[in-house]
Amino acid sequence: MMVKEIYRAVKFICCIEFWRMSLLWTLSLVISHLRIFALRVWGHKYRNFPRQRVAPISASNRPICIITGATSGLGAAAAKALLEEGFFVILVGRSAHLLSKTKAKIHTLNENAQLETFEVDLSSFSSIMKLKNSLVQWFSDMNLHPSIQLLINNAGILATSYRTTDDGFDEMIMTNYMGAFCLTKVLLPLLIDSPVPSRIVSVSSFTHRNVYDLQVDEEFIYGKPSNFKQYPFAHIYGCSKLCVLLLSYELHQQFCKDKKSQLSVNVADPGAVKTNIMRELPQCLSQLAFLVLNLLGILQIPEKGVSSIIDAALAPPEISGMYFFGGNGRTIRSSPLSYDLMLAKRLWWISSEIFLEMKHKSERSTALSTCD
Repeated sequence: MMVKEIYRAVKFICCIEFWRMSLLWTLSLVISHLRIFALRVWGHKYRNFPRQRVAPISASNRPICIITGATSGLGAAAAKALLEEGFFVILVGRSAHLLSKTKAKIHTLNENAQLETFEVDLSSFSSIMKLKNSLVQWFSDMNLHPSIQLLINNAGILATSYRTTDDGFDEMIMTNYMGAFCLTKVLLPLLIDSPVPSRIVSVSSFTHRNVYDLQVDEEFIYGKPSNFKQYPFAHIYGCSKLCVLLLSYELHQQFCKDKKSQLSVNVADPGAVKTNIMRELPQCLSQLAFLVLNLLGILQIPEKGVSSIIDAALAPPEISGMYFFGGNGRTIRSSPLSYDLMLAKRLWWISSEIFLEMKHKSERSTALSTCD
């Protein structure tokens, strides 16, 4: 077993994606931290925002927060923190067992925690579509206002091999980006209808800085192979996180910039956090990566790394379109490509077309099943 693991690690080291991760990703992370350091030392003007509580719906109803990827790591840490801030937290994950386990663990720490769980697989369009109906029914059963005050798109994977979903998408692109897009589209009416200010926080990554060009088309969204000999997982992961940024900035342009609604949109970059995101890498290499990042002083545990997510969630209601990084309410600029408005609009349009195609396909399938 040890020999097999060593062979796998050696083989992994020989691929270019390993060096993209170990060198370029680390460099991007260090540069982000240096930007914070430079702003502090040389006194350049930078923006940081204090946390504020979100107003309750009524005297008896807490604001509703939905967190995806909430069964471990940053998602679970965000749930604990936002419960303390007065939210009713809905945990969303693809494993009913892990959701129950996380819920029970939180209740042992906070017996008064107001929690609910929904099993949703973000790599499955049909699973995402079922969520809104389940939520509306839940709101009715609980006698709550049918609205959401906070959506945190946290779920993400780092897949080292090419795998397709039942809908024909590359699993990593679907989970990290297209799943978040579809979920956001489905839940937008519930966010917009909130009687108090609402917000979307999407979790991106410093890895987006390594993407210097993005050809947005249907083939890219589906993640179809382009004659690559080896799955370029590090590049695709960075692209998926850039798409999360483009989606967020486009939502900001549509709903927040001209104060058309009470909805705001922010992005959070937690930095390097010790989670199970690298579980598909050879264990010796993931442990080595954590060791190096720890020696550099930039590795965090989830309870610390979640600070940028909470900062983005609890910034004043009028704050939107910001990239939170480094904790203490601090923001920096994301990569120049992430601010390309035409690219963001094109990504939105193509993603929306795919969303509608899948929605119509799903409706036809449901209609046929009903007829049978």
